[in-house]
Amino acid sequence: MVSNRRTFLKQGSGLLGLGILTGNKSSKPRLSFSTLGCPAWNFSQVLQHAQENHYAGIEIRGIKGDLDLPNNPIFSPSNIASTRRQVEDAQLKSVNLGSSANMHFLDPKKKQSQLDEAKKYIDLAHQLDCPFIRVFPNDLPKDQAENETVQAIIHALIELGDFAKSSGVKVLLESHGKVIKSDMLLHIMQTANHPQVGLVWDFFNMWSVTKEPPAQVYQILKKYILHTHIKDAIVTSSGEKYTLLGEGNAPVKEALHVLKQGNYQGYYSFEWEKLWHPEIQEPEIAIPHFSNNFSKFWV
Repeated sequence: MVSNRRTFLKQGSGLLGLGILTGNKSSKPRLSFSTLGCPAWNFSQVLQHAQENHYAGIEIRGIKGDLDLPNNPIFSPSNIASTRRQVEDAQLKSVNLGSSANMHFLDPKKKQSQLDEAKKYIDLAHQLDCPFIRVFPNDLPKDQAENETVQAIIHALIELGDFAKSSGVKVLLESHGKVIKSDMLLHIMQTANHPQVGLVWDFFNMWSVTKEPPAQVYQILKKYILHTHIKDAIVTSSGEKYTLLGEGNAPVKEALHVLKQGNYQGYYSFEWEKLWHPEIQEPEIAIPHFSNNFSKFWV
């Protein structure tokens, strides 16, 4: 049964690759999920659930709640080859490493510390054959001039992009924190203008605050969108409550529709923030629900 399953998955992966090469808009979407959503699972459990629920990739944010990936034992020099083989044997792909590096600091020591962390993630992604790492913008501190903060983010992305050149890894800035307006993100991307730099588009992070329609945002930023985070929530004047896909009031269908129509070929990555919100549904429920219901919204 295992060999038959692997053969089927391998053949399916080949057909998917053909669809990408031919630009076939009807090709099956590639789903991944962030390990932020399953903080109690070990790495083997992550791979098992990804396989069982028809995901194509995993986005590694932490393992068993440990967010310091470069120092996690499974990625040590003695274990990393085995870890990479586990992913490959499961017919999965490590699609993104979620660092916690923040690019908004002006203080030289803080700035260098964040850059050093991001560089460790670039090195790790290279060893895992993972195409992307994520960094945060993240803040627009009141004690810093906004234009200086934006310039700091741009310069940091250029430095990281240069560092990543020989690795084949791309550095993706997530629409996150206070840097969530499309015009600011466009300015950052256009000014950085680096082949190793792009965006993680979290439409919810943007819409929940700015209320910019996802279709409008996509048209502005689509050139730079290489990865996505997908989630739903009930948003009210008093805050937000994360829900299973389709049970909130976020414009999920609009976001997925413009991605599909725009022939986006990256991963649709389910970001279930269980680590930060332990009260939401368990991953054993949320992760299958996302893959089972995604096609209803990808229209």
